[in-house]
Amino acid sequence: MTPVLYLHGFASSPLSKKAQHFAARFSAAGADLHIPDLVTAGFLNLSLTGQLDVIARAAAGRPVSLIGSSMGGYLAALYAARHPEVHRLVLLAPAFGFARRWAGSIGPDQLAAWQSSGVLSVMNYAAGGPAGVGWQLMEDARRYEEEPAITQPCLIYHGAADTVVPVEASRSFARNRPGVELREVDDGHELLQDLDGLCQAALDFLSA
Repeated sequence: MTPVLYLHGFASSPLSKKAQHFAARFSAAGADLHIPDLVTAGFLNLSLTGQLDVIARAAAGRPVSLIGSSMGGYLAALYAARHPEVHRLVLLAPAFGFARRWAGSIGPDQLAAWQSSGVLSVMNYAAGGPAGVGWQLMEDARRYEEEPAITQPCLIYHGAADTVVPVEASRSFARNRPGVELREVDDGHELLQDLDGLCQAALDFLSA
């Protein structure tokens, strides 16, 4: 199997329950899986461009497959669209259209306050409490396309009950893309109901 990078989500880390479950299952299967910390520049300074740079350093120009969760799924698609050496992708509730969706979720008043102050306080699950993220995240994210034009085989898992990134985002992405398979499951955004099944499906797909 091609080496695999697992890309964690926003305000998450390589130590998340899902990331560690994948690490254990892939290790048991003899697969080479690495989980880079995408927040190397600090949470306050987070940007999509910075995270893509981390992925590029971790991939080191090698053919790799990517597993991405939420924002990590969106990043995986952005990276794959720019790097044809990426072999395959498994996307878990990918946050396509990240900038537009987040702006809509917080509303115009809070968005304006964030731009004005330069910092928005959000729950940082990696740190276990609230933390500030800079306006550059939104400013930078708006430069990227909502649905990256990937050409690699791609498997998407998305919970039908996802209230963070509605499943329609993945339905739209998979529509008219014959190389993309969407599997909708009875779960929410975290996709924690059947981690063993999720890991096995990813192993099977990435081994093909």
